[in-house]
This record gives sequence, C-alpha cells and structure tokens, in this order.
Amino acid sequence: MTETSLRTDFCIVGGGPAGLTLALLLLRSGAGVTVLERCRSLEREYRGEILQPGGAALLDGLGVLDGARARGAHEHSGFQLVDRERVLLNVDYQRLPGPYNRLLSLPQRHLLEELLQACGAFEEFHYLAGVRASGLLHEGGAVRGVTADGARRAEVRAHCVIGADGRYSKVRMLAGFGARRQEAFDHDVLWFKLSADDDPRVEDTVRIFRGGGNPVLLYRSFPDSLQVGWTLPHGGYRALAERGIEHVRAEIVKALPQYADRIEGRLTRLSDLSLLDVFTQESQSWSTDGLVLIGDAAHTHSPLGAQGINLAIQDAVALHPVLMASLRAGDARAEVLDRYTLRRRPAVRRVMRIQSLQNKGMLSQHPVAARVRPRLAGLVSRTPLFRSILRQVAYGDPGIAITDDLFVA
Repeated sequence: MTETSLRTDFCIVGGGPAGLTLALLLLRSGAGVTVLERCRSLEREYRGEILQPGGAALLDGLGVLDGARARGAHEHSGFQLVDRERVLLNVDYQRLPGPYNRLLSLPQRHLLEELLQACGAFEEFHYLAGVRASGLLHEGGAVRGVTADGARRAEVRAHCVIGADGRYSKVRMLAGFGARRQEAFDHDVLWFKLSADDDPRVEDTVRIFRGGGNPVLLYRSFPDSLQVGWTLPHGGYRALAERGIEHVRAEIVKALPQYADRIEGRLTRLSDLSLLDVFTQESQSWSTDGLVLIGDAAHTHSPLGAQGINLAIQDAVALHPVLMASLRAGDARAEVLDRYTLRRRPAVRRVMRIQSLQNKGMLSQHPVAARVRPRLAGLVSRTPLFRSILRQVAYGDPGIAITDDLFVA
C-alpha cells in the first residue's frame, strides 16, 4: 500500500463545501493546505443542494459561483407552503435587496468540482481522495496532525487540523468531543428524484405540500428533475420499510397524487429512496489546541430552511482570518481558535431556534395546528418579525465577509 507523508500549514479532514471553501481561502492567503477526503470521487450521493443568497454572495466573492452555476443549476424565486392547493405562505425572495435575492438549486457536485479546480491551481494544495482519518498526532499536548488509511496510508503534520467531516465526524470522535444530539424534530425525510419533463405545473419556487398524507418538499433540480423530500415520523423508517416498497409508494402518492404515475415508475425498491435522519446536534467543544471543527462536524441541522451549505460556507469564511492570524503568530492554542467559536456559536443557535419554529409551524400534524395554520400563516407573514426571520434565513450572520485583504493570489 502506498504511504504518503506530508507537512503543511493546515490539514483539513473532509472535502465538502465547508472544507474546500476554507481550503481555497487559505490557499489564496499564501498558506499550504492538505485535504483528506474519504470518498474516492465526486460520483457519490448528496442531499442538500439549495443555496441561500448569503452563501451565494460569499461564493461569488471567492470567484467560484459563476463556474459552479455554469455546470448546471436552477434558480428559484422563493418558497411556498401549500395546503390542499391553497397557498398559505408565499415568500418572495425577489423582494430582498439584489443582486443576491434568489434561491439556487446547485448540485453539490458542481460546487465541489469548481472549488477543487480553483484549489488545484495552487502548488501548495494536496488533495488525498479515498482516505479516512484514523488517528490524531500529538506533540506537547497539542494536536499536530492526522494519520489516515484507505486507498493509501497517510501521515499529515500541520500547524492546525480542521475537522470538516460531517455530522458523524471522525475527527470530533478522535478529539474526544462529546456532542449533544437533540431529537427536536417530528420527522425524518426520504429523498428521491422524479423526471420533470417540462411539466407546466413545476414552478420556480421551493414548495412544501400539505394535504393528503405526510408533508412533502418539492423543487426543480438539475438537470431536469424534481427533488422530492417526503417526511415520515421521526425514527419510523424501519417499521415503514418492513411493510415493503408498495406500501411506502402508496403513502407517498397520497401526498403527491398529481405525480402518481411518475412515482409508480420511479420507486420500485427501497434502495431508490435515501433516508435522512433529522436531528440537531452541537459538539460540546469546537476546538482544542491545534484542532478546530466547522460545518456539520461542529453543528448539525434540519434540512428546513436550507441552512446546511450556507452555514458551512459562513463557518469557513469566519474561520479563515483566525487561522491566518494563528499561523502568523505560530500559536494554535484553543484560546486563539475560540475567537471563531465565540463568533459563530450564537449565529448557529439562532438558526436552530428558527428551524424549531419552522418545524412546528409548517410540518406539525397536530389537529390544533392544522386548524390555526391557515390564519396564522397569513398574519405572521405581514409582521416585522417575519421579515427579520426571512433575512436571517436568507443571509445568515450579516457581519460575515471575506477577509480578502489577506489574499496574496
């Protein structure tokens, strides 16, 4: 088996949106970066792909948005909550200040391809695909690198290690950080795609349908398909699956009877569906000497409000100047890295609270909620609080901006 030994400024574990955005920021600032990614290629399954305006603005500032869009994407003018063909909530993003006032259905693969291409222009960039973090290297009580195995054995020594390896983070586990998992949501989600076929019923909005059966999320996705997220009771997949694909398919048809023929033709076995276990989770610690977590490794969210990619990108942008200051000072102690943690934790917790409200308001199956939802949706949508929440969902922390004065390339 091939063995690789590298020394670099920063070792990032995880080549998703958080890890590769951070890698590009650091490379453009003159730092050396090695990324370890457990998947051998970008030909893999992805879930979240809705990009909020705040994330789009940051990617544009980094110079990768246009290239990612050119690979294939769909714009959406807003979001709707539809109950038995009645629009209860119509959130028009085009009323937000431009130019970033649209939702973008951007396949993660297209974003990662563009980020990788941009990173690959730097000699100081190393990308090791098909390797998994297996241990942390310590020196003087601080983390000083990572060992990895898989397609090759690797040892990467670095000024600082960044765990960007997702909701089930191996780096978080290796660092001994506990994580508080909260079962704050009533639903999990089964994802699948249907053919769009230029269907005139497909609008340029992201929609949640309520009516027959469980609530369902629907939006147009690249290339010409409909991304469907059918909700089911949290933790209830095993009992549902035991009844077979015919039963599951019939339940989904109840929610989307207008697409019954396509659902019948598309869902022929349970493996045609991808389950997302919906929960929130926050790592009890985000940093230790020589190591810091970002993205889902630090905080995991519901798909409601399409916050995952946005938060990942904003984490990377917020951490970038902290890491560069750490590198210049030769100091990667937790006290230094926590300048990032103290900035991001309040914003992340605000998102968690908003998602909890969204869950109760839009997905609850309680009879009382069903009765009051139509009137309440109309009232709430006209309040200053709603406009404030919309800006938070769309843009995140308004103070997050790329520190481009650090760029040397």
